[in-house]
Amino acid sequence: MKANEVRKPSLFVALIPILFMIISLVIGIGFLEADPHIPLFLSAVVAVITALSLGHSWKSLEKGIIKGVTLSMQAVLILVIIGMIIGTWLAGGIVPTMIYYGLEILSPGIFLFAACLICCIVSIASGNAWTAAGTIGIALMGVGEGLGVNSAMVAGAVISGVYFGDKISPLSETTNLAPGVAGSELFEHIKHMLYTTVPALIISLILYLIIGFFFQGEGTNISQVVMLQENLAELYNITPWLLIVPAIVIAMMVMKVPSMPALAIGSILGVVAAITAQGLSLSDAITAMHYGYSASTGIEILDSLLNNGGIEAMMWTISLILIAMSFGGILETAGFFRVIVESLMKLAKSTGSLITTTVGTSIASNIIGCDQYLSIIIPARMYAEEYKKRGLKLKNLSRTVEDAGTMTSPLVPWNTCGAFMYATLGVSALAYAPFAFLCLLSPIFAIIYAWTGFSIEYEENVTDSNMQKIQTV
Repeated sequence: MKANEVRKPSLFVALIPILFMIISLVIGIGFLEADPHIPLFLSAVVAVITALSLGHSWKSLEKGIIKGVTLSMQAVLILVIIGMIIGTWLAGGIVPTMIYYGLEILSPGIFLFAACLICCIVSIASGNAWTAAGTIGIALMGVGEGLGVNSAMVAGAVISGVYFGDKISPLSETTNLAPGVAGSELFEHIKHMLYTTVPALIISLILYLIIGFFFQGEGTNISQVVMLQENLAELYNITPWLLIVPAIVIAMMVMKVPSMPALAIGSILGVVAAITAQGLSLSDAITAMHYGYSASTGIEILDSLLNNGGIEAMMWTISLILIAMSFGGILETAGFFRVIVESLMKLAKSTGSLITTTVGTSIASNIIGCDQYLSIIIPARMYAEEYKKRGLKLKNLSRTVEDAGTMTSPLVPWNTCGAFMYATLGVSALAYAPFAFLCLLSPIFAIIYAWTGFSIEYEENVTDSNMQKIQTV
């Protein structure tokens, strides 16, 4: 054997860095109450050592790390801009104005239902869960806090709404990526996703209504709402004219202006609002852009609402994304992902088990690969030939990777999506996950349909009953 020969890892070897990651995260987060950064960094170190033992060079692993980090650059840049938006929209009175009027028209009983529905509409129009969460989502978190609704519940409703749009909007990157990688057609893919997504949304909305009914009497009363509105009116010049700024941003999204320039314009408009509507100096507005907005009212709930934003507030999340994507890049370069998936395929004998395996692979890719795009690309790329071989239409594959990949990405704290939502909404993935009903239900529907055969489509003259014959060809 040549000294520089690269060996294929066995399943046991491929699982070493993954098992180490699971153990280190459990110990780090669960027992030491540490952030996930260092456990993930140490997991990356173990992955490098394991890959080097297989004959990989540091140079090839470094390229894999850079490739992984490069995949996250768009997310990092959007995070930076979202930080500026939050800071300037708070300084400019835009978010406080949205909170003020939101407190006026919404009640605790219907709030979660309304929040989810509003986010659905904005996200479908924008085609981007992050953009919707970073604009209307921030305001809804503030309204929820003012109404005394549990912040984890609010974040769950917001995330269900924004990921509904992110999943089915033809403007969404993931909605275009999934059929593109799997080999299906965009609008066939979207229509096929409605079978799983619409029932999941309906059940989610019903659950939010039920929760609202039971919790509407807890947490606040009308006098507290009035107090918050009065204090907001004292601190800011509250005027409906400020709502033009988010309206412009949403209009740009509808007109298919790319996310980054649209959000950048939104942050600049926030500076204009801070100077013209709130009387801040240019220096103060720029400071809010960089370091976030700072207010000391002496009222705890207001201070928690208003002290937020800025580029600096995003650095925790950005550093987590960079470390997580480095880890994912090493695993992909060393072939660990491929070995694990190949092993899983040996268990997939029927259509039900194949689609269930696809669901599991997408979820695992979110956990291990730490990125939503990897959770779509890896299983779609790995299983496309098997779906063809079994006579399954590829829109079954593209729908499944969205049901399990797109929808579970915000539920993983160290995934780029989970980290983004924590930075934007201020609630950890572990806290809001039980209330992100749409994200939890979508993969369940995918598995139920897989085993019952409902909405599973085959090529002509192919059915699940003759799958065994196809597999032996």
